[in-house]
Amino acid sequence: MPDATATTDRLQQLREVTTVVADTGDIESIRGYRPTDATTNPSLILKASGDTRTERLLADAIEWGRTRGSSDAERRDAALTRLSVNFGCEILELIPGRVSTEVDARLSFDARASVDKARALIALYEAEGISRERVLIKLASTWEGIRAARDLERDGIHCNMTLMFTLCQAAASAEAGATLISPFVGRITDWHKKARGVEHFPAAEDPGVRSVQQIYGYCKKFGYDTQVMGASFRNVDQVLELAGCDLLTISPELLEELSGSSGDVTRKLTPEAAVNSDIEPMRLDEPAFRWQLNEDPMATEKLAEGIRRFAADAIKLESLLVEKGL
Repeated sequence: MPDATATTDRLQQLREVTTVVADTGDIESIRGYRPTDATTNPSLILKASGDTRTERLLADAIEWGRTRGSSDAERRDAALTRLSVNFGCEILELIPGRVSTEVDARLSFDARASVDKARALIALYEAEGISRERVLIKLASTWEGIRAARDLERDGIHCNMTLMFTLCQAAASAEAGATLISPFVGRITDWHKKARGVEHFPAAEDPGVRSVQQIYGYCKKFGYDTQVMGASFRNVDQVLELAGCDLLTISPELLEELSGSSGDVTRKLTPEAAVNSDIEPMRLDEPAFRWQLNEDPMATEKLAEGIRRFAADAIKLESLLVEKGL
């Protein structure tokens, strides 16, 4: 693993204009690259759970789940919730900032159940001595997820809106007071490559990059406190084109590439430039939100696909816990 402490590499330069977040559940990657924040989801935890170094986190979750609930389904749910917090606590020992922990994707269309699950996650963190200020609850950017975020933020529980692909999701989340929003660069790009039959977009013309630029501009122009975190990158050029974004969550592979390369990093996004943009404000009640989302086939498809994938990996994690003795 390259030395992440070098002062001339592009990762170090990027850190000067953007908060770098590790997009991984792998403890050793986080230890090596020392990001400010870290984010996880069921897919990342599932990948990291194959590492023998995380066996104790699984064992603790299994023991916890055995004593909770009166049915197999309740015990699986309890163990999965505990496993998410176990990973989060382990990560927080290595970083100075916050960890994002995801609400089960199967609750993406149930605002009340999402709120209840978020509160259960925060209660487990606080029982471990972790302040809620160091935890971001990840919610899918559905209408119901955004309503859940509004209620949670009012209670001092901070939220990270994930599976975000279009401006209406960002605008509604910012209006709801979400602490953080995470537009997905790479998945947007993937869709447009397939739809247009092309193999590559120059970074400055990349549809995923442009989406984050638009969302960043909207939040800054209209004075929202919501932070924008570009996510789901496919290459370093996409990352560098968004230098200056509030946060960027980057995979270990791309962190390694950035830390092992030199060259100037130029800040591309600034609040000052955003204020002068020609973006118009959006007024979104539920019908308007659903219509705007419906009118964007890319966002509609990728949101549904993302929810299904995260839900499938949550089920795989539950199966793993059962195989190991739950």
